[in-house]
Amino acid sequence: MKKVMLTMVAVLMMSATAMAQDNNGPRQRRHMDKAEMVKMQTERMVKDYGLDEAQQAKLLELNTQFAGKLQMGGPRGPRGPRGGQGGQRVDGQTGATQQANGQQGERPNREQMEARMKEMKANREAYNGELKKIMTTEQFAKYEAAEKQRMERRSQRQNRNQP
Repeated sequence: MKKVMLTMVAVLMMSATAMAQDNNGPRQRRHMDKAEMVKMQTERMVKDYGLDEAQQAKLLELNTQFAGKLQMGGPRGPRGPRGGQGGQRVDGQTGATQQANGQQGERPNREQMEARMKEMKANREAYNGELKKIMTTEQFAKYEAAEKQRMERRSQRQNRNQP
């Protein structure tokens, strides 16, 4: 009787493990190319800030122009959201592709990181300047508030992940 009970418990544990590994769980993130990402970002902004069709066309052009210069959603950095090898960047390359091409090697030094941050800041300011010309004052104020909240969430997330 004891052996039968132990066997049943073992079978239940194995079936629970198999069910936990089911592929029908959370959806896998689909890799998008640059054009799809730009279109999705534009549609999200049109919806969030109530832009009209003329503004939408100008925003799509602006987002296309800055797509290679700014991260438009998607994974953070060349190695994906969790530091793995499979993340895809806005430029369409994955971390694995970069590694195979020899583009991803040692960590950049402090000067390189500061130069990159300065470049990113200049790109963001240029983008915001052009965006300000497209949006109304109220729409741009709403956009700035949302960006401030996003930066605060990012800062909190980084502080949580640091040892």
